[in-house]
Amino acid sequence: MSVAPVTVLVVDDQELVRTGLRGILRERYGFRVVGELEDGADVVAAVARLEPAVVVMDVRMPGVDGVRATRALADSENPPPVLVLTTFEDDDILAESLRAGAAGFLLKGAPAEDLQRAVRTLAAGGAWLDPAVTGRVLAGYREATPPILPGAQVDVLTPREKDVLALIGAGLSNAEIAAELVLGEGTVKTHIGHLFTKLDLRDRAAAVIFAFDHGLVRPGGAPGAWRAVTATAARPGT
Repeated sequence: MSVAPVTVLVVDDQELVRTGLRGILRERYGFRVVGELEDGADVVAAVARLEPAVVVMDVRMPGVDGVRATRALADSENPPPVLVLTTFEDDDILAESLRAGAAGFLLKGAPAEDLQRAVRTLAAGGAWLDPAVTGRVLAGYREATPPILPGAQVDVLTPREKDVLALIGAGLSNAEIAAELVLGEGTVKTHIGHLFTKLDLRDRAAAVIFAFDHGLVRPGGAPGAWRAVTATAARPGT
């Protein structure tokens, strides 16, 4: 039984970049580019019409840039995850993209395999943070983001909720978290709802920041990968 390709909307003002992305995100690799845009102004309408699983978005574009387009998309109904593409110097813009609702970011110079992995991860409900700039970007995110409430400490979580948070921070999707912890996906969603409420987290990006800040995630060995520090993964069904 064949697996349906991951549908992608590409948003970049440079034709050469769009051509390269089309080559990387071909159907032979499990993807299908369903649309291309040169300006962020058309993103919301294109998503409503094409219903892509993931939007791959440049941050620097004339007209409506990627941050504004991401924010507008986040305010729409059932928005798909946004993977932001940028250069090494755009830390502030990347931090702003996270605040706008982006689910991940990747440097334009990253290997093609990393782009493919990132798109698959976002399509599955996960997050993707390029390790080459993550530390600097998260620092910028923290500086301009309201601090976590004083009572929002990791100790308020149950051991299982702490494990789920660690795996969110490591970029795993809900399905991958369920497999890792030997839980049903519905149970994972319940844990996520509880920990978001306890910690007053508004989105997955904020959860990633919290996991990093509290030592629940550490750099892993593979590009784009982070190692979750979990305690109860060996206890199935809890």
